[in-house]
Amino acid sequence: MTDSFATRAIHHGYDPMQNEGALTPPLHLTSTFAFDTAEHGGQMFAGERPGHVYSRISNPTTDLLERRIAVLEGGEAGLALSSGMGAITSTMWTLLAPGDEVILDKTLYGCTFSFMQHGLAKFGITVTHIDLTDPANLEAAIGPRTRVVYFETPANPNMRLVDIAATAEIAHAAGAVVVVDNTYATPYLTRPIEHGADIVVHSATKYLGGHGDVVAGLLVGSAEMVEQIRLYGMKDMTGAVMAPFNAMMILRGLKTLELRMDRVCASAHTIARMLDSTPGVASVHYPALPGFAQYELAQRQMAQAGGMIAFELEGGLDAGRAMMDRLHLITRAVSLGDAETLIQHPASMTHSTYTPQERAEHGIAEGLVRLSVGLEGVEDLLADLRQALRPAPHRAVA
Repeated sequence: MTDSFATRAIHHGYDPMQNEGALTPPLHLTSTFAFDTAEHGGQMFAGERPGHVYSRISNPTTDLLERRIAVLEGGEAGLALSSGMGAITSTMWTLLAPGDEVILDKTLYGCTFSFMQHGLAKFGITVTHIDLTDPANLEAAIGPRTRVVYFETPANPNMRLVDIAATAEIAHAAGAVVVVDNTYATPYLTRPIEHGADIVVHSATKYLGGHGDVVAGLLVGSAEMVEQIRLYGMKDMTGAVMAPFNAMMILRGLKTLELRMDRVCASAHTIARMLDSTPGVASVHYPALPGFAQYELAQRQMAQAGGMIAFELEGGLDAGRAMMDRLHLITRAVSLGDAETLIQHPASMTHSTYTPQERAEHGIAEGLVRLSVGLEGVEDLLADLRQALRPAPHRAVA
């Protein structure tokens, strides 16, 4: 069998002939599993024999998904969880203890920021935000108490990139673990473990599922580290277990991931170029644009620039809201990575957990608009954006 990304996404870990010829992997809707003998059960509970004992720990359907996402990310093992936040919280509760420090990038998804800043900090963990776009800042900030360095690349919502390899080199020299949220890029565009990261987390709700009909999370890392997160962070601390049905939905989504990402990347690049040349658009943040601040890093670290665009209008927040309200095809909604193109205002929606001062400090402008490009015809999307971006006609004064 060839080793292409699409082939692995469709075939890895499953043989129809071992499952009565069923082309689609079976859905195992069971909470518990039977043992041949009491000794057999005892060995499995002790970890001396492989197998499944209870679906809060593992299940054949979620196991297939875990093996498949691991091979796509280039890691040893995967873990399926109930949401992206479940993946993040289970990881952090496993890796961190009172007295430890976690270093975070300045820009994070709103709920991640809230958990780190307003959650972990309550339990004796030092939470330090720095600008990780410059590795020198990490070199200056990291210390003997630093246990984890965590970031998104591209970051939600402003598209900032972090150099994974440079960050990992500094973190590992200090004995810290590097955790990367790869939701925006997916393993098709960036594989952080190949650049030195230790753990990759995903909101599988987004591109991996791809259809806006499931909430799920995934993580990938070394077999030892993933097992620790499974048996402590997930099983004991959060209970953030993925349902087998949701695993089936994500397995379905992975089969078309390459096709969908190629389409949204091409459409997003076209739309970003249009926005960049449109009067009234103050700035466009998209890694494939030559004017993007980290264009060179994007060329090294990403196979393509992705389907997410952030932009600001010269009129700020009011202009952005007015433009969004004039859209007809593009849907005003949070989330991303769906077949439908979605647009939202981070300051009042996904990043409202930040205070206005925190948003300013963390690089999230009040007028920033986030666009998740979907699978519609790109000419239709361009037409909708162009009509929405036209200034409203002045009304004659009587």
